Amino acid sequence: MNPNLLFDFTVNKETNTIYVKREFAATPGLVWKAWTTAELLDQWWAPLPYQNKTKTLDFRAGGRWHYSMISPENQVHWCCFDYEKIETEKSYSGLDAFCDEAGTLNPDFARMHWHTAFSTSSHGTVVTITITVDTLETLEKIIEMGFKEGFTMGLNQLENLLTTLKK
Repeated sequence: MNPNLLFDFTVNKETNTIYVKREFAATPGLVWKAWTTAELLDQWWAPLPYQNKTKTLDFRAGGRWHYSMISPENQVHWCCFDYEKIETEKSYSGLDAFCDEAGTLNPDFARMHWHTAFSTSSHGTVVTITITVDTLETLEKIIEMGFKEGFTMGLNQLENLLTTLKK
């Protein structure tokens, strides 16, 4: 990770919220594309050694991203993201969840509400992510599952990918 670029990960247990700010040395348009295009998401979203594979991506309000994260042992973990609101190259929001291959939500895990915003910075682009859950128990479970480490790894993979895309 480039030490000159902003990275902040904060957990607020009073509001059941995770805040992430990450700066990338790339244009907002390119960073937006990396967050909204299946071919690019599949290259960085899952933390190594997992691989991400998009089944479908319908990037529009009311649409869904249905994808899997596949372990080196070929264990498949299905997830989906239901898009609520999209402001092109500015922000999007929606609900993230674990599901099965058919897209049926897993009732054992609460959904997470994401708001992802993109803004210009002196080095390129800042992505600001606000993730909210219903209960402190859910928040603590997410953190215990290694969300911070896994998501940080994915963001580092995105930084590396953006470097190759700019060339």
